[in-house]
Amino acid sequence: MSTEIAQSALASDWEIHSQQDQELVKGLGLTSATMLVMGSMIGSGIFIVSAEIAREVNSPGLLIAAWVVTGFLTIVGALSYGELAAMMPRAGGQYVYLREALGPLWGFLYGWTLFLVIQTGTIAAVGVAFGKFLGIFFPSVSASNWILHFAKVPPIHIGPMVLGNMDVGLNTQNLIAIVVVITLSIINIFGVKTGAVIQNIFTSAKVSALLGLAVFGLFRGRNSLALAANFHGHFWSHAGLGALHDIGGGVLVGTITVIAVAQVGSLFSADAWNNVTFTAGEVKNPSRNLPLSLALGTGVVIALYIACNFIYLNVLPQDGSPTGATILERGIKYASEDRVGTAVMTQMLGSLGGALMAVAILLSAFGCANGLILSGARVYYAMAKDGLFFRSVAKLHPIYKAPAVSLMVQMIWTCVLCISGTYGQLLDYIIFAVLVFYILTIFGLFVLRRSHPNAERPYRAVGYPVLPAVYIAMALFIDVVLLRYKPQYTWPGLIIVLLGIPVYYVWSRAGQKAAAV
Repeated sequence: MSTEIAQSALASDWEIHSQQDQELVKGLGLTSATMLVMGSMIGSGIFIVSAEIAREVNSPGLLIAAWVVTGFLTIVGALSYGELAAMMPRAGGQYVYLREALGPLWGFLYGWTLFLVIQTGTIAAVGVAFGKFLGIFFPSVSASNWILHFAKVPPIHIGPMVLGNMDVGLNTQNLIAIVVVITLSIINIFGVKTGAVIQNIFTSAKVSALLGLAVFGLFRGRNSLALAANFHGHFWSHAGLGALHDIGGGVLVGTITVIAVAQVGSLFSADAWNNVTFTAGEVKNPSRNLPLSLALGTGVVIALYIACNFIYLNVLPQDGSPTGATILERGIKYASEDRVGTAVMTQMLGSLGGALMAVAILLSAFGCANGLILSGARVYYAMAKDGLFFRSVAKLHPIYKAPAVSLMVQMIWTCVLCISGTYGQLLDYIIFAVLVFYILTIFGLFVLRRSHPNAERPYRAVGYPVLPAVYIAMALFIDVVLLRYKPQYTWPGLIIVLLGIPVYYVWSRAGQKAAAV
């Protein structure tokens, strides 16, 4: 009898939230949802982070292995989320899953962290990346070209953390970022269909650019020096299980551990695939299209990411010197400013190749920012509906039925991060917490299977319970390794999350008092 009561209560709660979502416009079909998955994933990371990974793993084979592990985790995560998305196709996505499986506190902590830094910080970083690469064509757009320079905050050491060490002010580079954020936020007020059109155009362009890089590099970019250095008997160099790798500061770790450490860059480059779940209330036939878009989108992007890294190894040697005079001498490890993608294209096509890559990254960054802006606002809208965010954020535009207030609140905080100089640090700090929330959400899949076995599940996670359990085990191992060897990525993230606990209780009590009145 208790199980039936629980089932009835859950069904009633989902019905209430479903009715709330009916005021949203169902404007995303399978194509648009898939484009949102891919467009949110592909930013500038794939063109940059391979340099840092190569320095950490010191092996061509392990460089590819790091991306393969990331691909496995991403696709398994997406397949697991597909069940939750089809089961609860509500605006807010992951926030809703955590709320229903583990309780409102966990949902709030996710939404709190998402607003404070995960979503807004990523949007800010992508916007600044857009300004950075625009500076290739317009040198006046630069981080050193200050319009208003407020302060230089010195580094502050708190145990393993380093805070501060940033410039605060407005320069031409972050001014461009602010313009991009404001422009896209206003465009998305005109409804999800308008935002989807922008997303589809730019995602198609950047997927084509990645595919072009892979195909052109395979047939025209092969370099005999790079092939000899990376493949001819050297692919698995330093990759034995007994090998030790220096991850900085004189710290030596084993092969499995160094792959876990290297996930910082690749996992973040493949992140944001879950953003389509935030817009679930606006997806047509969500029980079918959400799981499909997650599977298709992550599968295509991961395949492109791995292919691009093979192309990098075909064109440039992994090893090199930071003082190398040519692109080949610097290699992947020491590509200028870690711009591996630009270095590879320049090596293949000269200055024209570098310019083409800069254009591709501009398209990628603009489309990525649009996807993040469109989807993130839906989470704060859902939180406001639950009384856990500013009430006005739950208001929709009277004509276009978009969460206009939520978009504006997100825009304002993102612009603050653009000029504060903190977004880069916050992104580093939150990587650990992002993985924690993925673990908790997939654990919630097990909880709901046990507590509500008869709930309607139009799609069931492929490989359950083995693959979700493997995901949790692998992600936990990565988090433990980061906690041990990369404290600068972990403790600040934990602090940001934990600060949300007292905020939750203050906000929930205020909401209860308002409801009582």
